[in-house]
Amino acid sequence: MKTDWIRIVDARAQDAVGKRCEIRGWVRTRRDSKGGFSFIEVNDGSSLGNLQIVAPAELANYADEVQKLTAGCSVVIAGDLLESPAKGQDTELHATSVRVLGWADPDTYPLQKKRHSFEKLREWAHLRPRTNTLGAVMRVRNQICQSIHDFFHENGFLYTHTPIITASDCEGAGEMFRVTSLDLEMLAKSGGPVKYEYDFFDKPTFLTVSGQLEGETYATALGRIYTFGPTFRAENSNTSRHLAEFWMVEPEAAFFDLADAMKLAEDFLKRIFTDCLNHCDEDMQFFNKMIQKGVLDQIRSVIERPFGHMTYTEAIKVLETCDAKFDYPVSWGTDLQAEHERYLTEHHVKGPVILTDYPSSIKPFYMRVSDDGRTVAAMDVLVPGVGEIIGGSQREERLDVLTGRMEEARLDKADYGWYLDLRRFGTVPHAGFGLGLERAVQYVTGMTNIRDVIPFPRTPGNAEF
Repeated sequence: MKTDWIRIVDARAQDAVGKRCEIRGWVRTRRDSKGGFSFIEVNDGSSLGNLQIVAPAELANYADEVQKLTAGCSVVIAGDLLESPAKGQDTELHATSVRVLGWADPDTYPLQKKRHSFEKLREWAHLRPRTNTLGAVMRVRNQICQSIHDFFHENGFLYTHTPIITASDCEGAGEMFRVTSLDLEMLAKSGGPVKYEYDFFDKPTFLTVSGQLEGETYATALGRIYTFGPTFRAENSNTSRHLAEFWMVEPEAAFFDLADAMKLAEDFLKRIFTDCLNHCDEDMQFFNKMIQKGVLDQIRSVIERPFGHMTYTEAIKVLETCDAKFDYPVSWGTDLQAEHERYLTEHHVKGPVILTDYPSSIKPFYMRVSDDGRTVAAMDVLVPGVGEIIGGSQREERLDVLTGRMEEARLDKADYGWYLDLRRFGTVPHAGFGLGLERAVQYVTGMTNIRDVIPFPRTPGNAEF
């Protein structure tokens, strides 16, 4: 009779007791008992916890293989799931057969039973998901991605794929990776100007920094859309908060104003955080104990409390008159730094807060200009421990105002004719925001470095794997 293969997360459940099954995974540890059997801890990535295997000496390959198992070996083990007498586990598998699929030389396998720094683990990015921490990070990341799709589908948003290769600089900062098929070595030797007519797209093209502008085109036809994909910033920044390649979700909705976008952002964050607590309990308990004590309470405070609201002008007054000492001076018209944002959310509001109405001079051209002519209908959602986690705005739907803003930003209107057409043909108020997936994963898990919440981090000077 064929034995059913089940995942370890299911084998560890109390209701699995009494089942005859097969598990497949990688050895974490092995210790031999004087009683004539071995205890093997096996993990298959489906849960944080391992399954304990009790392997008796009567197994045909006990001396030749079982007693030679070390960390990293891959195995297929069949047996009976019994209630475990050990504390902290409901079940254990009493093996009737152990088959070794792949050996891992203990002299060369890096992930031996000792603590490694996260910095060291980045050198083994192909192996680090086998560790407790990175495995838990990836399960939580997966849950957040699933929750993102669930939330927007339930709220009538269509998932739209915007281009990764683009000719438009959404942010206007110029920090973009160029895409070309030209022979750069030959070009350098020639010493002449770039002839884009010989390039693949016949014009300068780049990796996208945002899908927002293209997303607006579909929002003004389909009503509500969201993009969710990789984005790229050629920003030479070596910090714990920046990546050159990251994933971003960007909803865009026609007939939404700034207030609608703020409510959507609050509901969205509460949903994905709630789902992490409900569906990743074991992993979240691990983060609360081993990575950041209090991270569960921090997340619950975002879920349970209504978000506060302040204008940028009100925030500046608070920062100018508070007793805190900042590394970066603050005054009206300056962009807020992480230290300012964290003071507002952690000390002044003591909870999540949405800042609105930023000076137009520090915001991109597409944000709607307010009646005062000095500010735009922009918003940033700030949360304790991180600062900004979401940025968004109501978009400028008035053609004359938008073209004026583009002139101020010295953008060539000919390059944005398609974007201006959205204001020429049936323009409507619309709004949206962006959430960096990795920032959200950092916040939920308490991981301090953004390079440890993405499978293969891309940063200045690093494109390994």
